[in-house]
Amino acid sequence: MHVLLLGGGGREHALAWAIRANPKCDRLTVAPGNAGIAGIAECIAPDLLDICDGAAVAAFARAQSVDLVVIGPEAPLAAGVADALAQAAIPHVGPSAAAARLETSKSFTKEICDACGAPTAAWARFDDAAAARDYLRQTGAPVVVKADGLTAGKGVTVAQTLPEAEAAVDALFAGGTAAVVIEEFMAGEEASFFVLCDGTDVLEIGTAQDHKRAFDGDRGPNTGGMGAYSPAPVVTPAIAAEVMARIIRPTLAEMARRGTPFRGILYAGLMIADGHARLVEYNTRFGDPEAQVLMMRLGAQALDLLQACAEGRLAEIAPIWADDHALCIVMATRGYPGPPGPNGQGSPIAGLDRIVPSSRLMVFHAATRAEGGRILAAGGRVLAVTARAETLAAARDAAYAALGRIDWPEGFWRRDIGARALPPRGA
Repeated sequence: MHVLLLGGGGREHALAWAIRANPKCDRLTVAPGNAGIAGIAECIAPDLLDICDGAAVAAFARAQSVDLVVIGPEAPLAAGVADALAQAAIPHVGPSAAAARLETSKSFTKEICDACGAPTAAWARFDDAAAARDYLRQTGAPVVVKADGLTAGKGVTVAQTLPEAEAAVDALFAGGTAAVVIEEFMAGEEASFFVLCDGTDVLEIGTAQDHKRAFDGDRGPNTGGMGAYSPAPVVTPAIAAEVMARIIRPTLAEMARRGTPFRGILYAGLMIADGHARLVEYNTRFGDPEAQVLMMRLGAQALDLLQACAEGRLAEIAPIWADDHALCIVMATRGYPGPPGPNGQGSPIAGLDRIVPSSRLMVFHAATRAEGGRILAAGGRVLAVTARAETLAAARDAAYAALGRIDWPEGFWRRDIGARALPPRGA
């Protein structure tokens, strides 16, 4: 079968790697892809296919006899690419633009939670800074300030003080945000919970925990994610059952009741405390870097699961899990999540040829480009060194050992990925 994958980040490299490992996939096209993906798939340059243009994607899929389209990032979902594919009767994985509002609008998700009784933080939405500041003075801190729309995982401030919260509100509105959502601060341990939905049935496909802060010890600014591991030890079978019963299924039922059934990947960010989970937010696609560890554990069967989702056959299939663990470490350009340092963009990365890719060790590319026989950095988060092993400690040690073979002076990374679940290395 011919699979078209939209996107060009680390998430898409992991998806491409897993899809290509399945014997059913005899042709894989990725738009736009990156330097790592180019080694296993045909990459289509952005000037040849705009992945946010639904009509263009559908026309390309028809012309190239594509059997399945997998939409990786959030922007094409928000732009309605899945709607165009549905209209053209092209099998695909990804929700309609209306259903993708579970990610594209924080306030919409909160309204859904209120309607279906899913446990989440108390909240309020504001479209002007003055009203938001008045509310903050009434509620006090700590509090969470979020942009209402898409922010690539970086439009969230956990404010410990009132001045910090007010500054976050002012910064979001000054930066062009149309509305902000202010939420109750929830204490606990965060985890990510992934399901596939085909509009009728829902299937659990794994858990993970990521590290949002830029620096060791969970310090520094929020990022798109500096590393992750799977499974998430904090998500016990009892908590997983509660999440399905009190959060996922009620949400899907409410979406269907409104005439916008959800079809695709649903990723619930959870806050877990005292043996119970509350919803932090939804994403309507795989997370990044969570996809890297999930795909490392799922392997080739990922394509079977995605195809069943697209064809409405989730009731007939289930993932087969090995008793193993995966961990990935993100290597980012110095300065990330802010502007890169003066020498970061275009800086050469050496040593990648010292790492032999396998089903247990991969370096997934996120923002890279090939030039003159070299691999160059081309963005903020650049690589995700990912390992799989029988224990989480062994996966961590293998990933850091591989990372040590990479020579990239302009990069940085956290040295404590997995710290929530493991003692420090060498302890």
